[in-house]
Amino acid sequence: MTRYILITASFLMLNIALGQTNTLRLSVLDKESKESIIGVTVYFESLEKGAISDINGKVEIKNIPDGLQEFRVSFVGYEQIDTALVFPLQQNDIVFYLSESQFELEGVTVTVGRSTRTIENIPTRIEYIGGEELGEKSVMNAANISMVLRESTGIQMQQTSINSGNTNVRIQGLDGRYTQLLKDGFPLYGGFSGGLSVMQIPPLDLKQFGIIKGSSSTLYGGGAIAGLVNMVSKTPEEEPSLDIMLTQTHALGSTANLFYSKKHEKIGYTFYASGNYQKPYDPDNDGFSNLALTNTISINPKIFYYPSDRTTFWFGVNGTYDSRIGGDMVVISEGQNFVNQYSESNESKRANTQAVYETKFTNENKLTIKNSVSYFSRKQEIPNYIFNGNQLNTFSEINFQSKKEKSEWIFGANLYTNVFDEISDTLQRDQNDITTGVFINNIFDISEKWAVESGVRLDYSQDWGIFPLPKLSLLWKPSKKFTSRLGGGFGYKIPDLFTEDAELLHYRNILPIDKVILAAEKSYGGNIDFNYKTIIGEKISFSINQLFYLTSISNGLLLNNVPNGYFQYNNASDVIMSKGAETNIKFKYKDFRWILNYAYIDATLNYLPNNPQKPLTAKHNAGTVLMYESEKWRIGYETYYTGKQNLSDGTKSNDFLTMGLMLMRNFKWGSIFTNFENFTDRRQSRYSPLVLPPNSNPNFPEIYAPTDGIIISAGILIKPFGNADDDDD
Repeated sequence: MTRYILITASFLMLNIALGQTNTLRLSVLDKESKESIIGVTVYFESLEKGAISDINGKVEIKNIPDGLQEFRVSFVGYEQIDTALVFPLQQNDIVFYLSESQFELEGVTVTVGRSTRTIENIPTRIEYIGGEELGEKSVMNAANISMVLRESTGIQMQQTSINSGNTNVRIQGLDGRYTQLLKDGFPLYGGFSGGLSVMQIPPLDLKQFGIIKGSSSTLYGGGAIAGLVNMVSKTPEEEPSLDIMLTQTHALGSTANLFYSKKHEKIGYTFYASGNYQKPYDPDNDGFSNLALTNTISINPKIFYYPSDRTTFWFGVNGTYDSRIGGDMVVISEGQNFVNQYSESNESKRANTQAVYETKFTNENKLTIKNSVSYFSRKQEIPNYIFNGNQLNTFSEINFQSKKEKSEWIFGANLYTNVFDEISDTLQRDQNDITTGVFINNIFDISEKWAVESGVRLDYSQDWGIFPLPKLSLLWKPSKKFTSRLGGGFGYKIPDLFTEDAELLHYRNILPIDKVILAAEKSYGGNIDFNYKTIIGEKISFSINQLFYLTSISNGLLLNNVPNGYFQYNNASDVIMSKGAETNIKFKYKDFRWILNYAYIDATLNYLPNNPQKPLTAKHNAGTVLMYESEKWRIGYETYYTGKQNLSDGTKSNDFLTMGLMLMRNFKWGSIFTNFENFTDRRQSRYSPLVLPPNSNPNFPEIYAPTDGIIISAGILIKPFGNADDDDD
């Protein structure tokens, strides 16, 4: 009898314990415009836990005990709300409306730039992709970040090789080498290591994306001529977090991702691991793979140390192994080279470390010291030729931030080294570059309606000279409904062996960089945008953003034919000019979102007669996305149009339309999902061949459209510590 009493009591205590945790979900809107607000802080001081509103103004905080709990809702420029709720809640649809304040409150920064301000109050134009949207893109492509970037207005994911899948990020029509990729502020993917980087960055451990279009060299150094993409990783919180994602495609691609994080009093840690296996896939039945045989493994552990409330130190290690074999399907499947058959193999190894020390002397003054060391090795093999090399990069920076009532200063200095060692060629194309730089940046509130950001960087690059890089941006906020930004700056990039043209040639017969005849590429550019938002009727929120931009690059690096079958880099005699416009329109009604976008890209090569449009750059691109998002369901339908493109032989490509459909069902333990990418099966082989004979030494035309056609995927996302009080029906 006593045993039964103890068992019953244990079950009662367990039920009580389980019932003492709740999840708060709420939305935060502007009281006047009814528009959702990004970056609002909801904080329970007694529980020492809180969260920040996402791109839809939504907040979720887990494991809240039963009873009366007090908390505050705060955001820069709005009146703070101090309130309380009794848990468990009697209703789930909680909405807070914030009123504009005469005084600025301490806010939480969306950490995609260097400033401590929120995106709405920074004169530099930053496009933000938050955790919820990243989750949607992870479902569409769990293996890498290409989907996140491809569906951003004005960004093109340009595939340069059907055999390796190598893909570059093009912003506003400019080559991938002009876009700087960063992760947590570290420029880890440059030079030789940039070739396959986009295909080797999985998205599950990322919480934010920040995209800055136009020259960003003043704060981030050379290379950010077209813009930059800064990926921000998840950090540990008091409550443990575990995400397990398993995805399978009908093209026989399998991906497994795992992310775990936990924070104790002074120690926190995150661990991320990803694995991807892709069988060779030939939807055209032409005997050549459209998706290479791929094996990718990546791990990324980090440890965080919090010696005090004002100081944080973290250290991370990342390792990636990637193997790709594409070409003749017989060669791939048999695992050996047959006579008169073609294959291309790529094997790469990536290892890097990151260390960051950050301390606040006061709430207004902060010192940050960071360092990274990155090693990259790649071996590329085609019949009768091997390109093989190692690259070692280091990056070190120290910066000091000081924030006053109306201004914010950033002072900094950094050192960047790049050493490339080629292993198996007689052309001696080793590179050794050292760049040092100092920079200063200021944001100043002229008045409630005007703010200005100004800065200057001075870089010295060994063998290439000194580069002064000023910038200036202006923010105008005449009302809550309308804002405008105007900005511009200078940029540069030192000559580098690793360009898209060189990748197409597998670096065969390309002469070394000649520092005597070459000069660094230089750029200037500017943009202006207008943003308007309002409420139509009482329930439909509407916003429109219109951007106009121009970027001019002088001394463009060109790869030209020289006698005896070799290729040599030279500077262009005139500028590469990219100008155009981007339009983004959003509607929101209850759980529905409708997004429309259009990009006009006029990228011309002024060093050629008649200033032709840059090859593989469509002048007209448009898209529309319709989303339904509720507690249990997430359904998305998207359509994208790509206009005609100039090809290098003087002809034009076909224009085409792609469509996708995504469905996700949420449960208390996680989610199940399926995605139909490009379900109309648009692919280049429907318009022109992807492989030209002879098979023993094939020619591969330029890639201007999808090569893999429809991809159907399905998967499961398991969250053992999340959504504990959702209905499981």
